[in-house]
Amino acid sequence: MNFELSPEIERYRQRIREFVDRELIPLEADAASYDAHENISTTLLQSMRAKAKAEGLWALQMPKHRGGQGLPVVGLAACYEEMNRSIFGPVVFNSAAPDDGNMIVLEKVAREDQKAKWLQPIVDGTLRSSFVMTEPAPGGGSDPSMIRTTAERRGDRWVVKGRKWFITGAGEAGHFILIAKTSDDPRRGLTAFMFHKDSPGWHIVRRIPIMGPEEHGGHCELEFDGLEIPDEDRLMEVGDGLKLTQIRLGTARLTHCMRWLGLSKRSLEIARQYVETRQGFGVALKDRESVQLMLGDAAMAVEMGRLLTMRAAWLLDQGDKARKAVSMAKIQVADSLHLCVDTAIQLNGARGYSKDTVLEWIYRYARQARLVDGASEVHKMVLNRFLQEEENDFWRWGV
Repeated sequence: MNFELSPEIERYRQRIREFVDRELIPLEADAASYDAHENISTTLLQSMRAKAKAEGLWALQMPKHRGGQGLPVVGLAACYEEMNRSIFGPVVFNSAAPDDGNMIVLEKVAREDQKAKWLQPIVDGTLRSSFVMTEPAPGGGSDPSMIRTTAERRGDRWVVKGRKWFITGAGEAGHFILIAKTSDDPRRGLTAFMFHKDSPGWHIVRRIPIMGPEEHGGHCELEFDGLEIPDEDRLMEVGDGLKLTQIRLGTARLTHCMRWLGLSKRSLEIARQYVETRQGFGVALKDRESVQLMLGDAAMAVEMGRLLTMRAAWLLDQGDKARKAVSMAKIQVADSLHLCVDTAIQLNGARGYSKDTVLEWIYRYARQARLVDGASEVHKMVLNRFLQEEENDFWRWGV
């Protein structure tokens, strides 16, 4: 692939960087900017979103006819990295999970009438959304075939019963994509549906306390005790739930990597600024060999993650499923994020461990990176399966 960005994408990247530096990073130091769950407050979010829209930086992943910017996945990789140099960035540009992945998959698979009803309000930013798949044990998590929540057809409606948990954003979502079991077929036993928050027959059991910080709407446990969904709100065909999940997670996993690279780079920015001026025993920290080794190692880890992420993005733009490339990026970037923020805290000392910087926020957030959208061990198993199937062709060049 060509590693040069097009002039259009480069302009978007620079404009986003300028917006983040000018509008968002200064907000992080003000306690009034945060809600009770350590994310940007709702009132402030609305004003920042209005500014992002006014500057033409809204919903980069959506087509222009829907109010987005129509960037390819390679363009998202370059721009999402810049967005998440601020902890507030992605949600301001309408590029945060789970809305980001939900919008992308609905644009790909929904009918036009479904897009008008279910997708467009998410693109417009008038409501948030959630993806409802993961279940408490012994239900499905990384293995969707274990899903136990059922949808039983009764005439032109489906009746849903079961339990889900760690559903990101559910506490504030208006539209939900639900994955439920509709048969015992191991490959075609799942089906995807849409439902609205006001539909009867389901409720939020609790907002699960986590290490935090949290996305808006938290990570919730849901119970379905007779939710009825019209068949017209089914996504794709009966039995296509696993297919929809794979379509969604391919890009969604990679957009996580894009954003985490931004947090990684921001952590190193804070570290570098500190060691430039901090003196110890008559020597600037930046001049100590041990510090130089730490920063050089972290910088290299970020670059490896960027290359893997950009390659996977390019493959997706070519129509490839890029499963192997996405898994590699997911493992590498999750590890890189932890390395970078841990290094930055170590170099900042007590300052890094305090709330005087955003490093402790990023550190707590970073721990989930090796878990969400498939634990690192699951992705390594995927890579091993490719290795067993492809043998030496695992490392083949594209020609």
